[in-house]
Amino acid sequence: MTLPADQSPPADVCLLLRAHAEARWLSRELVPLVRELENGRTREPEEDLASAAAYLEVLAIEARHHAAETEAARTELDALAPNADQGLHSNARRYHTAVRRLRATIDRRVQRLLSDADDATLDRERALDAGRDASALDGLRPEHEPAQERVSDGGRAEAGRGREAGRTHGLALRRRAERRV
Repeated sequence: MTLPADQSPPADVCLLLRAHAEARWLSRELVPLVRELENGRTREPEEDLASAAAYLEVLAIEARHHAAETEAARTELDALAPNADQGLHSNARRYHTAVRRLRATIDRRVQRLLSDADDATLDRERALDAGRDASALDGLRPEHEPAQERVSDGGRAEAGRGREAGRTHGLALRRRAERRV
């Protein structure tokens, strides 16, 4: 069947083609990534999870674009009266319904993964903040507690300068001793 250049295929055929294209795209692009993330097969947990979540968000946006095109084809079919082939018309509607169910299932899984990725990012940021706070406190202790930091090295290290002064001085003495031997 060849159509003239100015005539488009019937609305039921357009819906079938559009729904098939969306289902195929979901199955080839989005589902493999969702399965990989759900099964935890990421190489580097922190960096790879963040990049996979970002890529998943991009694919989710593209999936919404495909869904909008499919819904537009369905709206066009609903606006027209059924053509002579009632079987094709009902098949197009059933296939569209199946693709909508597939879309909804995948969308729930994507939203759960994105939520988990956000939670993991927040947990990682909190842990980093706690680590920074602890290291900042460790760095302040020698100044606040000079009496505990005195090193018994014959008076070479003073209170407040901490252990580092003793180590530096001891290193220079060891180097001189090694040169003599």
